[in-house]
Amino acid sequence: MAMDDHKDDPPARVPDRRAPRGASRYLKEGDTPLALGWRVLRSRVRAVRDKIGRDFMQRTLNIGISARIFHPEQGATGLRSKNLQYLEESLAHWVMSRDVLVFMVPTVNTGGLLHPSNITLQHYAKHLDGLVLQGGADVSPQTYSEAPTKPEWSGDRARDLYELELLHAFINAGKPVLGICRGCQLLNVAFGGTLYQDVATNVPEAIAHVHADYDAHKHAVRFPAGSSLSRMFPTAARAVVNSIHHQAVKDLGRDVTVEAISEPDGIIEAIRYQRADFVMGLQWHPEFHRAGGTELLDCTPILDEFLRVARETRL
Repeated sequence: MAMDDHKDDPPARVPDRRAPRGASRYLKEGDTPLALGWRVLRSRVRAVRDKIGRDFMQRTLNIGISARIFHPEQGATGLRSKNLQYLEESLAHWVMSRDVLVFMVPTVNTGGLLHPSNITLQHYAKHLDGLVLQGGADVSPQTYSEAPTKPEWSGDRARDLYELELLHAFINAGKPVLGICRGCQLLNVAFGGTLYQDVATNVPEAIAHVHADYDAHKHAVRFPAGSSLSRMFPTAARAVVNSIHHQAVKDLGRDVTVEAISEPDGIIEAIRYQRADFVMGLQWHPEFHRAGGTELLDCTPILDEFLRVARETRL
């Protein structure tokens, strides 16, 4: 009898798991517009974040190289009667070997009579990711408050002033700087250091640091323990580099430390400014060292460190 008591009852209702009328079948059961909107928003944020990350990592670095300056020759005509600014090809190619764009940074002349401009070197520091200071003419002794002991060691005071302003603009912008040969000497002078006007004269016991062989001339250097170069080259406490300089760092500037020393005479061959992420000077020319070579130090780790900091500080 008990079984018949419910024979006329309507069948138990099975929950309808179908999506609401008009809703897509792939929506979650019990989904709400608010939950769906939140997931869409998170997805959009993730997509934008990923795109920014890809663009940030893939955008080509833009590296500035200071200009060498050719001053007009007295009585010259044609091109030699004009101020010329240029860069040495090997240095540009060395930097570009890491797939970055290179731009020569010209001097600026906001007070020019023919073509005045509001562009300053600070604009270059803002828009470029790093700076390389080229080699070339001597740093003028006037720049470190000395008189030249010989007329031929008077250097290029005009270029000093241009590169000092350029250097400080990049440092103030938080961008990395790599100084090559003259650039190494200028870094030291920029922070109050001095130079030997001529190594052979001022340090007569020193080995030859310049020779008619030019970039084929070479000597050994060592990296002091604890220096950043010793960390970059952990298996090469001693290395061989080219030598094309007759001036050299004498008294270190403020917050400047030694990164490499010539053997056996102790002439400073590389320096680093400690109050910046990467401001380093190399007395030798790394652009003349073969990548992967064994005779001369392969300097690509230095370039890679410079470019790594350039990418990290680009914002």
